[in-house]
Amino acid sequence: MSGSHPLVEISMGIEAFASEWLHCDRISSYLARMVSHNRTDSLLYANLLSSALNELLETAFAHHGPQGDFSCRISRAGEADVIELDLPCDEGAMAFYSEASRRLKRPDVADLYQSALFAPGGVDPHLGLLEVAVDYRARISIVTEGGNRLKLAAEIALEGAAA
Repeated sequence: MSGSHPLVEISMGIEAFASEWLHCDRISSYLARMVSHNRTDSLLYANLLSSALNELLETAFAHHGPQGDFSCRISRAGEADVIELDLPCDEGAMAFYSEASRRLKRPDVADLYQSALFAPGGVDPHLGLLEVAVDYRARISIVTEGGNRLKLAAEIALEGAAA
């Protein structure tokens, strides 16, 4: 994103990232604490950012290609933080993220989220992305890069005039 200032980035093989579900929580907690130190209420900000980031990481954990590098970068653009996940994708992951992108662009995304949240039966696979878009008012973009990479970006303003 133009006009953003990089704050922190981690990178690892997708195999290492996807080897343990707890990586999502640990990475989100660590990165949120790293970038929240200068916020008005740094503890509250870190908790909110960690929750949103955890949802994005859990989505990447569940939907990614079989091999390649994974990275998570957080930048600051004015009052907003921009989370960018760069991950390998295969055909199945591309289909998942294409459908997610289509749903996130709908004007009734809040209604979609509420329906998914209270739907009987199995959990909607896009629930985490819908939650971040609605509950955290995140602008989410999903862009394929080449045929086997994907960048998921979420711009989140948790305090200040933009929140």
